[in-house]
Amino acid sequence: MVRKIISIFMLGLASYFVFENRYRLMNMLLGNRFFRRVAVGSIMGLPGIRSRMMQSVFSGPSEFQ
Repeated sequence: MVRKIISIFMLGLASYFVFENRYRLMNMLLGNRFFRRVAVGSIMGLPGIRSRMMQSVFSGPSEFQ
């Protein structure tokens, strides 16, 4: 029972640390070339996001008229 409480506390503490330093962690991870390739590849592998991204990139300046 005590081990379970300690592990829940440690998980909460780790979550708080990640949340407080999320931008610093993101900059550190995306500064690495390998992790950046993995992140972009996994996001572009999602069909909805990929089609929306490609549509906005190759549609032209229609929003500025």
